[in-house]
Amino acid sequence: MNHAADLPVWAALLASFLVLLGASLTLVGAIGLVRLKTFYDRLHAPSLGATWGAAGILLGSILFFSVLQSRPVLHEVLIAVFLTVTTPVTLMLLGRAALYRDRSENAVDLPPPLRTDGETRSGDSI
Repeated sequence: MNHAADLPVWAALLASFLVLLGASLTLVGAIGLVRLKTFYDRLHAPSLGATWGAAGILLGSILFFSVLQSRPVLHEVLIAVFLTVTTPVTLMLLGRAALYRDRSENAVDLPPPLRTDGETRSGDSI
């Protein structure tokens, strides 16, 4: 029994567009991971690619199965929630661990430490 033949053309086209959009955004994040030079630059691109790319793929999946089963299918919303929560937390933890490591090894080209008194590293006010 072929259920894909039961899917209306408009739903198939929209679901295909959303999946391709999500895959393209994920690919852009992966390319950013390869092309950017430093670890700190590389943190940003894959996290955005993973979040926005997964959102497109999940929306396409929600649309496909909701139209196919004639009822709302929202299991994918849990995946979206977990990705939205865990991706930024992982990014922050990786960035802090790398910054701690680099500062303890006195590496060059580090971002300046944040100051709470409104002064920058050179003494100029913000």
